Amino acid sequence: MVDLAKITEPLSLARQRPKGPLVLELDLTEGVADEAPGDPVGQFMSRRKQHYLDVLEGIRRGARDPGVAALLVRVDARSLGFAKVQELRHAVADFRAAGKPAVAWADSFGETGAGNLPYYLACAFSRLALAPTGVLGLTGLIMRTTFVRGALDKLDVTYEVGRRHEYKNALNSVTETGYTEAQREATERIVTSLGDQITEAVARERGLTPEKVRALVSRGPLLAREAAEEGLVDRLAYRDEVYADLFEQVKREKGGGRGEPRLQFVTRYHRKHTPPPRPRRAGGPGYIALISATGTIALGRTRRSPLGGGTVMGSDTVTAAFRAARKDPQVKAVVFRVDSRGGSPTASDAIRRESELTRQAGVPVISAMGDIAGSGGYYVTLGSDAVVAQPGTLTGSIGVLTGKPVLGALLERYGVTSDSVRTGEHAGMFDTERPFTESEWERVNALLDEIYEDFTGKVARARDMTREQVEEVARGRVWTGRDAHERGLVDELGGLETAVRLARERAGAGPLPLRPFPRTHPLDRIRPHESSEDVGASGPQTVLSGWGPLQHAAVAMGLPAGGPLMMPGNWEVR
Repeated sequence: MVDLAKITEPLSLARQRPKGPLVLELDLTEGVADEAPGDPVGQFMSRRKQHYLDVLEGIRRGARDPGVAALLVRVDARSLGFAKVQELRHAVADFRAAGKPAVAWADSFGETGAGNLPYYLACAFSRLALAPTGVLGLTGLIMRTTFVRGALDKLDVTYEVGRRHEYKNALNSVTETGYTEAQREATERIVTSLGDQITEAVARERGLTPEKVRALVSRGPLLAREAAEEGLVDRLAYRDEVYADLFEQVKREKGGGRGEPRLQFVTRYHRKHTPPPRPRRAGGPGYIALISATGTIALGRTRRSPLGGGTVMGSDTVTAAFRAARKDPQVKAVVFRVDSRGGSPTASDAIRRESELTRQAGVPVISAMGDIAGSGGYYVTLGSDAVVAQPGTLTGSIGVLTGKPVLGALLERYGVTSDSVRTGEHAGMFDTERPFTESEWERVNALLDEIYEDFTGKVARARDMTREQVEEVARGRVWTGRDAHERGLVDELGGLETAVRLARERAGAGPLPLRPFPRTHPLDRIRPHESSEDVGASGPQTVLSGWGPLQHAAVAMGLPAGGPLMMPGNWEVR
């Protein structure tokens, strides 16, 4: 006969055993996804990925939770951009301000490459450990552009490019053999601004002078022993030593018979303590809706490829979210999170319009920029009450361009021919076999002038600037968030927390919680929709991208993957 008492005895003992203090753990070498997909296929594909907002909110929740004793992070920033690293640094600062130890460790900071961003992140922690055989790749920033004009000349391929104006250089890689004067000026300013931000942070956190930090950067990369001698790390230690020392500290400070410290991943902790969404109802305190818009801006619905290649921000999906937010009695304000290099001007304006209508309906809208919010990504923020950006955000790029490759000579070389019939003089103006004619260039220039005038006019109205003031910061130039703030293009420096604070102030309804919006029911994907006003009718799609994981390579070759309001380059800072 089965003795149930013996079977259940271990469970009862586990219930009786006191729970020890919690140590939150985060392994950034696993990568961090920007946000949780809204579609079932995307959710299944990313079911084991850490999501950036979960990481951020989990650390902040842990700072307030008396049951959380410490934070332990294996540092890596390869999946994070400059602005996200800065936002994560702020979350760690909040955790430390609560009087709790935050320990960062790494096997190496850029063992075979630059380690600037990982080390920049690690400096925000109260203690920093590096493996004895590691390397500190604090070598300074570099932005590199590859120019393929010479190779295209050998292939008899040319590019027809129109732009407004000289700083709008997305296609310079196919029309030039090196930096133009304007491109070099803008790029140097970006690298200098971001480099200064790293230098200032390292000097402040490690108790060094900026001059000393610059001297160390010029010496980099540094051996682990050299990094410790110069005060850039607190100790040289292996993983087991880092964990053992922190656990001993936690037991000493927080033990008191509460049991052994226990580890839990930050995202697991956050999801466990996040209450399920409440049904819609009138009255009650309500909440702040978080509408996220990531990727290339295009007409239609938001599209994600299970093969990679990024997300397409569909105007139908984003505008439907704003319309739903205006109608939801629980939504007291909107935080509009934007991370985009731009795309279609028509789609960008549709999103801006719905944001503006939401604000005019009495629901405050605060835009929070991510790593990049330039060109169309800046355009969509123009309907909001205020714009927030990190000092390291790349934004601006108020300009326009269009172009096409001319492949006629290459095709002729290999005996490829074509023929066509048409009904209008300009029917084939975007064919890649020939250049634009004079009358076609007139139409292209009219298009560029109209879009640029409309763009700068909306910036002037939204930012309360004269057209002359806008022109000084426009012309396609990209700025860091810090420079953009000084020039009036953004209202405050900060991240999601700053945007939420502003939204609460504008709503005047107290400490409202932040919730992703909209949260549709799974049945919304299969049930018939009543009309285009039904938010489920414009939900995201999972599609097979034509480029898939080769999308970034296509952009690098100058192929028209986005649209005329596209921010130049890939803007990778190492």
